[in-house]
Amino acid sequence: MGSASSAYRMIYLDVDGRIQKVVFSRFCSPCDIKELFCTATGLSRNTTISLLDSTGAMVSIDPTMPNNSERSPYKVVPITGGQLADKEELFQNVLTQVAEQFSSRWSYFRLEGMKVVEIEKCRSDIKKLREEMASRNNSSFLDDNKKLTPRRDVPSYPKYMLSQQTIDALRKPAFDVWLWESNEYHLSQETVEALRQPIFDVWQWEPNELCIHDNYRNNPFHNFRHCFCVTQMMYSMIYLCNLQEKFTQVDILILMTAAVCHDLDHPVYNNTYQINARTELAVRYNDISPLENHHCAVAFQIFSQPDCNIFANFDPEAFKQIRQGTITLILATDMARHGEILDSFKQKVDNFDFTNEEHVTCLKMVLIKCCDISNEVRPMEVAEPWVDCLLEEYFMQSDREKAEGLPVAPFMDREKVTKPTAQIGFIKFVLIPMFETVMKLFPQIEEVMVQPLRESRDRYEELKQIDDAMNEVQKKKSENLTMGGKKK
Repeated sequence: MGSASSAYRMIYLDVDGRIQKVVFSRFCSPCDIKELFCTATGLSRNTTISLLDSTGAMVSIDPTMPNNSERSPYKVVPITGGQLADKEELFQNVLTQVAEQFSSRWSYFRLEGMKVVEIEKCRSDIKKLREEMASRNNSSFLDDNKKLTPRRDVPSYPKYMLSQQTIDALRKPAFDVWLWESNEYHLSQETVEALRQPIFDVWQWEPNELCIHDNYRNNPFHNFRHCFCVTQMMYSMIYLCNLQEKFTQVDILILMTAAVCHDLDHPVYNNTYQINARTELAVRYNDISPLENHHCAVAFQIFSQPDCNIFANFDPEAFKQIRQGTITLILATDMARHGEILDSFKQKVDNFDFTNEEHVTCLKMVLIKCCDISNEVRPMEVAEPWVDCLLEEYFMQSDREKAEGLPVAPFMDREKVTKPTAQIGFIKFVLIPMFETVMKLFPQIEEVMVQPLRESRDRYEELKQIDDAMNEVQKKKSENLTMGGKKK
């Protein structure tokens, strides 16, 4: 799978001509790694050391240090008291402590306890300390003929071959996500490669290493399985509509990133509840798409972690474009904005211009909306369980709203809604009009996406007729029983 091994680092040391292999977790602190190196080389654990590569360049001792091999081992060199002035040693200790605190903050990070200002201050402190140490020309810690090996915050992963069968399966809107166990999403290298290799070669991320999987809650509907469904449908639409030929690679990256991150840390209860209950999220985001703003914030807090920064090799302007594009798409998934976004797209679709940035952005917003609510595009046996999951969340929210004296939407009330009534209006007035508008630009989606929606609408209308007929029969039985009781 690759994910278990990637949690550990393997470093080779030259110990008096003998090769010593050292293995440690990538979550170890720099201090722990130094002590491990000291023990491996027979030095006292509190010995001050430096690490040199085969060219004599100094290597930074931390979890992101570059891997080496038995042919190019690192050498541990103890630094005596004469070599390191007391002030420099104190400075190094302070730097290590700040780095450890910074690492610890990320390890136990959750948004609710997150203080952005504190983290930025930690970053600033580390940067200033490093710059000040590097500027001390009289320190033997940084000799004139030695340079620090650059840090590599983005680990490299081996490439994996994909079976054509897996590629073909992921390209189809009818893909059955229920055949996959939740842990297989991040255990399967084929799945990861299917989502990234055909469209953007530099996507070097594993979902569990990004903390993406762990930041989706175990909700009935808004969980990591839903995230996977939306991402797979996005990949399917990119392939069916040949978007890799029409969009830039950055646009494709934005689409896939937004799909993966669009519901991060979803708290089950929707924006209406957040606003009516005056929750912390609603207060923080001034009642403006509180959930979607939260998903964006969690996503980029994850990307801020060194081990998860898949955008590290982009220049600042490119990263700004990716960040803004991803935020725009995730905010577009707020259904309160559905009419506004679809109307804007309808005005552009007849004269759509792929060289017009405004047109392309609007299309991307519609695409992620389609993928987010695309379950009814899939076969009945795949789509119907999702309705049950969604209704379970609706009922959880309406029960809580009743208990707290808050307004309850009829379509979420377990005493008023049925599966057919929940789906008919949504398919007729939301899904079909949106997908048919996209079909004007991409006629190829009619057979595999629009037609299944029409069939789903017809099936639920038939079910409603059956339910209505049964209710009428039951009503007449009750009336007859009542009349019979009165006659007696």
